Amino acid sequence: MDNKIKPIILDAKKVDVRKIKKLYKPTTIIDSYKQQLEDYFLIKNPKYKFIKDYKDDFEIFLKKFLKNKSLKESGKWVYFPWNKKVIHCLDEKLLCETRTARNVYLITKEEQIKFYKSKIGIAGLSVGSHIALTISMMGGAKYMKLADNDVISLSNLNRIRYPLESIGENKAVYCAKQIYGINPYADLKIYREGITEKNIDEFLIKPKIDILIEEMDNLYLKIKIRELAKKYKIPVIMATDHDNNILIDVERFDLEPNRPILYGLLGNLTSENFKNIPPQYLVKLTSKIAGEKFATPRMLKSLLEVGKTIYSWPQLGNAATLCGAVAAYLAKEIILKNKEIKSCRVLINIEKFFGIKYNKEEVKILLKQFSKNDK
Repeated sequence: MDNKIKPIILDAKKVDVRKIKKLYKPTTIIDSYKQQLEDYFLIKNPKYKFIKDYKDDFEIFLKKFLKNKSLKESGKWVYFPWNKKVIHCLDEKLLCETRTARNVYLITKEEQIKFYKSKIGIAGLSVGSHIALTISMMGGAKYMKLADNDVISLSNLNRIRYPLESIGENKAVYCAKQIYGINPYADLKIYREGITEKNIDEFLIKPKIDILIEEMDNLYLKIKIRELAKKYKIPVIMATDHDNNILIDVERFDLEPNRPILYGLLGNLTSENFKNIPPQYLVKLTSKIAGEKFATPRMLKSLLEVGKTIYSWPQLGNAATLCGAVAAYLAKEIILKNKEIKSCRVLINIEKFFGIKYNKEEVKILLKQFSKNDK
C-alpha cells in the first residue's frame, strides 16, 4: 500500500475542520455533504422524481439523520495527500449506495455488493487504466492491485484520460489517485515496479484475486502470468485496440483449468523456453498474440512504418475507451458467476457494424508484406 497517496479518512464526530487545517494544512476544503445527503434522501424516496416540492420533507429527514449533530459533525472528512484537498463525504456504506443508485435494477443490490467485494488485479495501466476506472465507476472491486513500471508521457495522452499535470507520474500510481477520487474507501495495492519475477506470485494470490486483467507489453510476462493464472484457476481478460476496433480475449481458467494459454496460439512455447527465442521471431509472436489477421488496412500500413516515419504503433483513444467498457462488463459478469461468458477471442468491429468495408486484396497484400518484414 502506498501511504503517500492513500486518503486519510477522519471521523467528523471526532475531528473538526480546525484540527484538520492545523494537522494537514489543506489548500482546499470542499464541503458538499448536504448535497450528498439530499441525493441519498432522493434515492430512498423515489416518489420525489415527480414531486418537486420536497424541501420540507428533506429538512425533516436531515433532523432525524443528524440526531442533534451539526452537518460538520456528521460523515467523514477525507484528506487527499497528493493534492492537499479535503472533502466532506458520506460514510462508506451510504456513499456506495448513493453513488451506484443509478445501477439499480441493471445490477441488483446483491450483485452490487458482490461486485464491490471482489478482488481484481490489473497489470498494465495504459488501456488498463480505462478498465480500472470503469470498474470503479460502476461500483466494483473495492480491492484492486495495480501494476505498471512505466511513467505517463505526453504521447500517451491521445488514449489515456489524464491531464498534462500527470506527465512523468507512474501509471499505476496516477490511476490509483483517480480511483481514490471516485471512492476514497478503495483498498488499493500499487506495484510501481510493475510485474516482476519476484512479485508475480504475490500479485496473483496474496490475497488471491478473482480476475486478472492483463495489458502488459512484455511478452515473457504475458506468458508467465498466464501459466500461473492457469495454475491458480484465475480467469484472465485482455483487451487489445485495433484501429477503431478492439480484440477481446477471455480465458476461463476458473472453469477450464486445462485449457492451453492464449488458445494454443503459441504452440508448445512456455515462459521458460521463451528466453531462448531469437529476437527476430519476437515481432511475429507479438503479431500472433495481438491478432494480426484482425488488423485493418490502415493499421497494417501503420505497422509497416514503425521505426521509419512513426516512432511506435498507433493507438486511438476511442478504441482504448471501448476496451475499458467491454473488459469492465466482462469482469462484472465473471465476478457474478455468469457461466455463459466462455473462453473466447472476439473482434468487436464497429467499422463493420456501420457498414465500412475493407479491400480484401489490399489486406492480403499488406499481410504478406508484413509477414515478409518479420522474417
